[in-house]
Amino acid sequence: MYRTHNNGELRLSDVNKEVTLVGWVSKKRSLGSLVFIDLRDRYGYTQVLLEESKFPIAKEIKSEYIIQVKGIVSKKDVPNMKLPTGEIEVVAIEVKIVNTSEQPPFIIADETDALEDTRLKYRYLDLRRPVMQNYLKTRAKIVKACHEFLDSHDFIEVETPILTLSTPEGARDYLVPSRTRKGSFYALPQSPQLFKQMLMVAGLERYYQVARCFRDEDLRADRQPDFTQIDIETSFLSEDEILTLTEQLIQKIMKDVKGIDIKIPFRRLKYDYCIDTYGSDKPDTRFDMKLIDVKDILVNTTFEAFKNVKVIKALVVDSHASITTRKVIDSLNLHAKKFGLNGLTVLKYINGQLEGSFLKFFNEEQKNQLIERLNLKEDDLVIIAGGNKMKVCPSLGALRTSYAKEMGLIKPNTFDFLWVVDFPLFDYNEDTKEITPCHHPFTQPKEEDISKLKDHPEQVYAAAYDIVVNGYEAGGGSLRIYDQNLQKEIFELLGFSEEDIQRKFGFFVNSLKYGTPPHGGLALGLDRWAMILGGTDNIRDVIAFPKNLSAVCPMSNAPLQVDEAQLDDLGIQVKDEYRNK
Repeated sequence: MYRTHNNGELRLSDVNKEVTLVGWVSKKRSLGSLVFIDLRDRYGYTQVLLEESKFPIAKEIKSEYIIQVKGIVSKKDVPNMKLPTGEIEVVAIEVKIVNTSEQPPFIIADETDALEDTRLKYRYLDLRRPVMQNYLKTRAKIVKACHEFLDSHDFIEVETPILTLSTPEGARDYLVPSRTRKGSFYALPQSPQLFKQMLMVAGLERYYQVARCFRDEDLRADRQPDFTQIDIETSFLSEDEILTLTEQLIQKIMKDVKGIDIKIPFRRLKYDYCIDTYGSDKPDTRFDMKLIDVKDILVNTTFEAFKNVKVIKALVVDSHASITTRKVIDSLNLHAKKFGLNGLTVLKYINGQLEGSFLKFFNEEQKNQLIERLNLKEDDLVIIAGGNKMKVCPSLGALRTSYAKEMGLIKPNTFDFLWVVDFPLFDYNEDTKEITPCHHPFTQPKEEDISKLKDHPEQVYAAAYDIVVNGYEAGGGSLRIYDQNLQKEIFELLGFSEEDIQRKFGFFVNSLKYGTPPHGGLALGLDRWAMILGGTDNIRDVIAFPKNLSAVCPMSNAPLQVDEAQLDDLGIQVKDEYRNK
């Protein structure tokens, strides 16, 4: 027996018991003839006391050695109330080194100064840190809550293929070459979308899966190339029923994982309102800083940038006029350029008056209307943008979030749940007049908008919905197209030829011919839920072995080149310029 108890278990009630513990040496302190060791395992820490004269082996013990200790539980003279085991210690009567360790490349503790690349390279050491293990425990609790809830609501867990067909779903596919059909490729699934819909055709009615998904897209702090979602699909449920069922699932997750009772139903905000008011389709509404429409006031100014524009919006930032320097204004304009805007109009309200170089384009009535519309107070900063709605609003929305974080407007340890509903069916490029699916090409249009598909597809809304938590899109879904003629019309609108449809979606389109039920569903992003509930803003923290921002695994160095013999088996040749890189 390696141990009788774990290192987070012993309490005052165990005093005088003989116990056996095992674990890693987290810290070793020598005080004269006494040696104190903090012994760590997955469950916590226990302090071990050794008399050096009785245990010469103590001099050999170093950080991260695994040791086994038999001893007597004793009450501490000076308790450490920060630890659950802080009132006791184990006085050793036997000590054994189970395994040795080299000096770790960084301190294995919650607080570490190691760079992330170093932590990822030695991820197996990074995961020894209690904070990292707690992230993974949170993730596991979320999965457990989902299993329990969905199983109890008559859902069937079904696995769908990992090796499948390349289909256009919004991101680049990861391709897997076939050895048996040289020159042909599988694709790793961006989601189980088509398969879960065909499970509805198959009559399963309620499906779920903890699904691995793969997308070859640019990475950021909350995105990975391979990720996990709680995938759900149902038949014969309305949009309202699906949203209500999901709210009940989230209610259980929050109770089981965080011990928090949340109220349902959640607010449901329309997509257009979110963009107009918060500059985002995943708004954080824990603070009350909104975009304000000022087009009617400024559209007739002599300022060229505001002429013939679709939208003019303003953002007011409290108590920032006096600290906004020319350097800050330059940085704001650089920010605007990232969103395709030429710049921003920045004004200050100081001593009861507006100040700023742009005021020469405004008359007195326009100035007074701005002051009244924006309800300006002393030292307010006003940031105005004009142009295309989908450039103006997201630009100001990003500034809204940035200023809120800087000003401490977001109360910590709070959770803000809402639905964003009624998305456009298509993203519409005003310059090229082209449309692309806002979600995916299998999304059901709103019944009342189907008549607009032919002549005004940009005006068609979808039966689509996203769950938003604290400004993160934590999941989303839609009702699906179940009528084969409507699906064909959508494909044609998107420019797919009959040959394209059969080659890329033929197996799916054929399934729609055989009595497809009305169906819909959604997917919750497991990694993002673990990130939000774990209290970190880095999605890599909640994934055991993640990739860095270059989609490289620093620990294994994947991806790497392979032997020529492997390539020959697959019928693949690598271009000379990519060899030995």
